Amino acid sequence: MKKKKLAGAFLSLSLAAGMLAGCSGSGSSDKSSGDGDTIKIGVNLELSGGVASYGQSIAEGLELATEEINKEGIDGKKIKLIKVDNKSEASEATSGAIKLTSQDQVAAIVGAATSTNSIAQVQIAQDNKVPVISPSGTSPEITFSKDKLNDYIFRTSFIDPFQGTVAANFASKEIKAKSAAIYIDSASDYSKGLAAAFKEQFEKNGGKIVAEEAYIAKDTDFRSTLTRLKSAKPDFIFLPGYYEEAGLIVKQARETGLDVPFMGGDGWDSPKLVEIAGAKALNNTFITNHYSSGDPDEKIQNFVSAFKAKYKDKSPDAFNALGYDTGYFLADAIKRAGSADSTKIKEALEKTKNLELVTGTFTLDEKHNPIKSATILEFKEGKQVFNTKINP
Repeated sequence: MKKKKLAGAFLSLSLAAGMLAGCSGSGSSDKSSGDGDTIKIGVNLELSGGVASYGQSIAEGLELATEEINKEGIDGKKIKLIKVDNKSEASEATSGAIKLTSQDQVAAIVGAATSTNSIAQVQIAQDNKVPVISPSGTSPEITFSKDKLNDYIFRTSFIDPFQGTVAANFASKEIKAKSAAIYIDSASDYSKGLAAAFKEQFEKNGGKIVAEEAYIAKDTDFRSTLTRLKSAKPDFIFLPGYYEEAGLIVKQARETGLDVPFMGGDGWDSPKLVEIAGAKALNNTFITNHYSSGDPDEKIQNFVSAFKAKYKDKSPDAFNALGYDTGYFLADAIKRAGSADSTKIKEALEKTKNLELVTGTFTLDEKHNPIKSATILEFKEGKQVFNTKINP
């Protein structure tokens, strides 16, 4: 039995190595399909698993953008999306990237939704010279790690330091909080990154962090930790996590009498949050986000109308908007590149400047991060209400 297991493991490793070796080319060949009429774009998203709401929303927005783009096409070609489900797991994200680059020979990849699953694709993309755009991965390490630019990796969202800083300034200047507690997901790069930026800016503003606690993803009972947080008597609690745990934490916090303002990041943005927490519990909570469907901006309202027409009057969330914007971000680069060649697309993406999208007008900086605004939303009786827009 042990020999069979070892043989199987060796075969699996050999196959994986063969796939990697087979896709180690320069990336300079045209990656459009054989008939010359389509441009194949890989989609590596969390379509199932713990954060499936994010991936599904991004896919919806991307599909709407693709339909619109394909009405006119790009230099006579149409975009063809090839999807893989990374199941909300880093290992699956890596496997998906290998399949898309080696087997499907895509010109570029959209995804993943989370920072961890985006980082899991970096080496594959770099080795194969295929650009990857993460619509919503906010960790700085996605595009720039170990003092080195990952030159084939891009993002559509702002990064954690900006989002955490915006949250801290809102707590200090708008909520007038003098003290705060931080409650993070200890296994999440996203959560830790936002928390670090929040803490630095809040203390810089003269505030005091009176408690720091952590939980583990998939925990369901947070009452003992919330009791400790309550005893610290913070004016404000920063909870930079994902919607599944955040919803339970807010619900249980209110049940324990912890009624201070809570604030999270874009990881809270899911229709399921209200189902989990309850509309009343979410009163007096806020999030930093990429856009608001309630923003009166004409471009935003045109997107909202188009989305509702396609998805049976469903109101688009921020992940829908980021997926939509990623489609246009990529299409703009392909058009300027004048080619479906991966390296030329990468070079065009780097030169993106003053591109007007739903989540803001942005220019890419030297670390492949878009310089763009952030929106603050407040929950009122289960509804997201536009509060303000913060420019970089």
